[in-house]
Amino acid sequence: MFGLYNGIFDMNCLSKSKIKEIPKKIQNIDEELPEPVSEEPSVIEGDEDISADASLQKAIDHYRKIKEANHELSESELTALDKNCEVIRNRQIIVNDTQHTAVELVNDSKILMGPPGLTRFEKARIMGARALQLSLGAPPFVDIPKNATTSLQIAMEELEQRVIPISIRRVQPNGDFQNIPLSNFN
Repeated sequence: MFGLYNGIFDMNCLSKSKIKEIPKKIQNIDEELPEPVSEEPSVIEGDEDISADASLQKAIDHYRKIKEANHELSESELTALDKNCEVIRNRQIIVNDTQHTAVELVNDSKILMGPPGLTRFEKARIMGARALQLSLGAPPFVDIPKNATTSLQIAMEELEQRVIPISIRRVQPNGDFQNIPLSNFN
């Protein structure tokens, strides 16, 4: 408590000369800043080759270190290691990857990807979205059960009866997807 009081007291008792020095220091900061450079980095033709060769050589060096670190290699093991390094060096390096356009996988009644039932995450997303709709005044698709006190319970009942007109989109890592109507799940 006493230290806090001293800190506040020191702040209030700054000499006026120190207060006058602060704006001068701020002005000097603006003068010292260099002007921003707005040049875009230039791309040198063949730069990918240099980068690929350097990373390939680095990978081969690491491979050699790992093999040589375990124990002292015999002459036959060294020649085998040199052959393996040469095989790695002669591999084709793929620089440009072909672009894949996402495609919808279509099958009327069959689930092509993922489990045949809803995952717990899909269930939670559907119930949350439908409960929000119900709480904002959307008409329910089922008769409201007598024991239902919240919109979430009504949404759970609608999900159990599979009457919500919603589709689940399951996406593969390459972008391909399948839209599955809720009625197709078991």
